[in-house]
Amino acid sequence: MLSVTSGQLAAWVASFLWPFVRMLALVSTAPILSDPAVPRQVKVALAAILAVVLAPALGAAAAVPPVSAAGVWILVQQVLIGVAMGFSMRLVFAAVQAAGEYIGLQMGLSFASLIDPSSGGQSTVVARLLSLLAMLIFLAVDGHLQLIAALAHSFETLPVGAAPLAAGGWLLVARSGGEIFVIGLMLALPLVTALLTLNLAMGILNRASPQFSIFAVGFPLTLLAGTAMLYLLMPQLPAFLRPQFEAAIELVTRLPRALAGS
Repeated sequence: MLSVTSGQLAAWVASFLWPFVRMLALVSTAPILSDPAVPRQVKVALAAILAVVLAPALGAAAAVPPVSAAGVWILVQQVLIGVAMGFSMRLVFAAVQAAGEYIGLQMGLSFASLIDPSSGGQSTVVARLLSLLAMLIFLAVDGHLQLIAALAHSFETLPVGAAPLAAGGWLLVARSGGEIFVIGLMLALPLVTALLTLNLAMGILNRASPQFSIFAVGFPLTLLAGTAMLYLLMPQLPAFLRPQFEAAIELVTRLPRALAGS
């Protein structure tokens, strides 16, 4: 007769529960996977499948009962680790969104906003377009597979345990958050510069010829010039975003080591 002790049952549950919680936290915050259009059942099922596949290769889990104070503390830590890794990957997409906001403002499309399901708020049409293109490029360069591989590697550099997380990891995430404005401005700078030059030229023309109706001509001309610049910008987008995605994957890989204090 097969008999299972409470200690063995707790060890089996823990070997699945800790990886599952970290993976579910990352799936809930990572780009594309965290989109509200993806049903919650799919997110939970994906995290469970990853946990079942990776759990045997992670070694023995922490010998801590899940239903205990130490177990709850480990559970909270796994949630924080997964959320930090998913947030680090979202920084590039936030930069693309910021670039779209800059471009839409200069094109005069800041009033043409719509509900963005990924952020739950309003965004301009240009920002939404660039975000969708960034998602397609992310999938094309296998960014989702690299993210899953970085998550699996995180259990080696930062194994499940009750040791507190180092503050250096959170500082690394905070410093990387400042790159949103830099990357977004670099992406939008050519188009913003061209449109500012066009607005300056129309301002000089209006001063030279007051009967020239700048409001009747300026908006269609700015919109047409912005659309033409976007047409020229699109082919360069993959070459610009690929190094940014690689840097974000490197950040996700370094983050567990920083949280481990190494």
